[in-house]
Amino acid sequence: MTATFSIGDLAREFDLTTRAIRFYEDLGLLQPERSRPGGRNRVYSGRDRTRLKLTLRAKRLGLSLTEAKEIIDMYDSPRDTGAQLQKFLDVLATSHRKQIEEQMADLQANLDELKVHQREARALLSKQAAPVATPAKPGIRQNHTKPLRRTP
Repeated sequence: MTATFSIGDLAREFDLTTRAIRFYEDLGLLQPERSRPGGRNRVYSGRDRTRLKLTLRAKRLGLSLTEAKEIIDMYDSPRDTGAQLQKFLDVLATSHRKQIEEQMADLQANLDELKVHQREARALLSKQAAPVATPAKPGIRQNHTKPLRRTP
C-alpha cells in the first residue's frame, strides 16, 4: 500500500496554508484523488508530495511556477531524464543565475557604501569627542594640573 496524505498533512509538513496547496493544485502541479461523496476530500499521493517538494525548491531558486511546472512535468515523461536535466540547466543559466549574480553585486555595492558612511560617521564622532583647545589668555598658564593661587 502506498502512503497517502491529507491536505492538512502536507500543509503541516511544508509549513503552508491549505489555500496555497489548493492553488498549486489549480495550476496543475498537484493532482490529488478525491474521496467521499462529491469528491470533497483530497487524498494526495507520494507523487504529489514529491511534486510539492520540488515546486517549493524551484520557488526558492527563483523559478516561476510555470517554469517549475514545465520541469516537474518532465518527470512524468519516459525514464530519460536527460531532457529534464537540460531544461533545468537552461532555465537556471538563462535568467536565474544572472539575476542572482546581479543582486549579489548590488548588495556588495550597498555594503561597500555602508562601510564608507560608517567610517565617515566615526571620523566625525572622533573629532567631536576630542577636547577643544581654548586660546590662552595673557598672563595665565595653560595646561597645568594645580590650581593657581592668588596672592593678596
